[in-house]
Amino acid sequence: MKPISELNEFNSFVIDIDTELTDLRSKLNNHKIYQSLKSINDIKIFMEHHIFAVWDFMSILKALQIELTCVSIPWIPQKNPKMVRFINEIVYAEESDVNELGDPKSHFEMYMDAMTQIKADKAPIESFINSFKSGLNISSCIDNLNIEKGVKNFIHNTFNIINSKKPHCIASAFTYGREDIIPDMFIEILNELDPDNLNYNKFKYYLDRHIEIDGEQHGPISKKMVKELCGKDLDKWDEAVQTARTCIKKRIHLWDAIYNVIMTNDSVYLNT
Repeated sequence: MKPISELNEFNSFVIDIDTELTDLRSKLNNHKIYQSLKSINDIKIFMEHHIFAVWDFMSILKALQIELTCVSIPWIPQKNPKMVRFINEIVYAEESDVNELGDPKSHFEMYMDAMTQIKADKAPIESFINSFKSGLNISSCIDNLNIEKGVKNFIHNTFNIINSKKPHCIASAFTYGREDIIPDMFIEILNELDPDNLNYNKFKYYLDRHIEIDGEQHGPISKKMVKELCGKDLDKWDEAVQTARTCIKKRIHLWDAIYNVIMTNDSVYLNT
């Protein structure tokens, strides 16, 4: 049995994991990008870049499914049925939810439909997906992207974590590496620009689902997943925290990149 002092250190570290991220969370949630999104054109620019984060969230989720469930033949029962159920439930909700019409759609596809409705440019993300469907490795596909460096660095970081094949790190990225404030903020903007919910209802629906599923259901449970995967291994807890901090830093850099594009675009627009 471990000494009481060591167990107390473990328990304290687990309790304080969110506290470890307070400084970066504050920086992320108070980013200047939130004050820059004032028009539909600004939202278009945001969506054209943010779609890559929506896509790579699905890659993190599928990596967890590969690591924690059986996705090969012959099937083998896994050690932790609770974890298997949790991951499969999230995959079900994220990969085969229903849209505002009741049609089965992944959240990525809902976002893409919202981009179509809002007339955002989908060519970069479609070209990106086609490039690795054609057989190119993911690293080359990212490098070949004609998009801001902050977006490329964000995706590279995600796949570095996935390629580590460390479930506790992948789970940490999944749990702590996401944005919190975007859905509420966008809903306020859309309510102002489209009060009757006629022109941008697909994006509004996506945001509502994001709040309901990710925030209210999956968010709290995913923290339990990190706790279970790290267990009483202090090294794993340290890696989980460092992974979370890196993910939040990369998202801040992503926000920086999108903010700069919005500001440049607005400046050009005002001077024409």
